[in-house]
Amino acid sequence: MEQRLIEIELKVISLEDTVQQLNQLVYEQQKQLDGVRAMCRLLLQQQEARDGSRPAAASADERPPHY
Repeated sequence: MEQRLIEIELKVISLEDTVQQLNQLVYEQQKQLDGVRAMCRLLLQQQEARDGSRPAAASADERPPHY
């Protein structure tokens, strides 16, 4: 009985360690995701700024000048 209890305790310790490692991994991935989101926002802002400074594109219904 005591040996079985020791085995269970060892498994619990191992599982706690695994959970801690997974929590750290999730934390690091969340930081990376936050960085990617910030970069996407910046790229969208830059694209909108460029689009605002360009003349409007020709309409899809408008014929090109060579017709």
